[in-house]
Amino acid sequence: MKILVAGGTGFIGRVLCQILDRRGHDVTAAGRSPSRSVAGIQTTALDVTDADLTDTVAGHDAVVNLVALPSHVQPARSHDAVHRQGTQNLVSASETTGVDRFVQMSALGVDSDVETAYFAAKRAGERIVRDSDLDWVIYRPSVVFGDGCAFLPFLRKLAAARVVPLPGGGGLRIQPIWVDDLAAMLADGVEADRHTGETYELGGPDVLTLAETVLLLRPNAVILPLPMPVAAAGAMIAEYIPGFPIGRDQYRVQRLDNTVSSDDLAAFGFEKRDLRSLSAYLQT
Repeated sequence: MKILVAGGTGFIGRVLCQILDRRGHDVTAAGRSPSRSVAGIQTTALDVTDADLTDTVAGHDAVVNLVALPSHVQPARSHDAVHRQGTQNLVSASETTGVDRFVQMSALGVDSDVETAYFAAKRAGERIVRDSDLDWVIYRPSVVFGDGCAFLPFLRKLAAARVVPLPGGGGLRIQPIWVDDLAAMLADGVEADRHTGETYELGGPDVLTLAETVLLLRPNAVILPLPMPVAAAGAMIAEYIPGFPIGRDQYRVQRLDNTVSSDDLAAFGFEKRDLRSLSAYLQT
């Protein structure tokens, strides 16, 4: 199978491309920085905000859309351009060129009542994929960790000082999943027809609060609970600080656990005990 992985030079994409290559597929890793090599994988330039992507998509049997911006990126129109319009551009090119399978990376929380620019754009991207003429599969993972991830550096930045202020004391719950485990499930979605038309919510083996996760990274940290109104005011100010990873959207999701209600691991032959935990990863 000839497979185009949009975002294939990124964190998740690099792992997925290598798995698909080992399974005998002809893989192209597409990204805005194609000079970033992926061992043994062909790379090509791709900007999903370009209106016409047919030349890049043509000749492929399947397209995987992993292109994403971190949720804290501002302005809001960036999320719309990449997660909604970028998805539309890829879907349109896939329909035009006869692609058989389209795999879309979404995120947990898109179907909640929490309104953020990130969720709104991801939600719209899902609708575009579902309304297409393609055989599609959608994935909604919890926080993804591994070598080169954005999640752990984000937390280390928060915990740069020993005293770590967290909204509500860091009670937000997450279910981190290792990138290699997720990528194996993504590869199955590319290959197996039984996954067509399914939306999968996936989480790792452990449910942790944000405070517990910070303490895994820095055991001597002191968690300073921030009252939610204070956190809201701080987020409004922080949003205008270039490069700062907190803003109003991040405050809004503090009341939304990033966990799965009914894990779909079994659809891929996995059980929770098969998955690598964050604590095990940090100990290596």
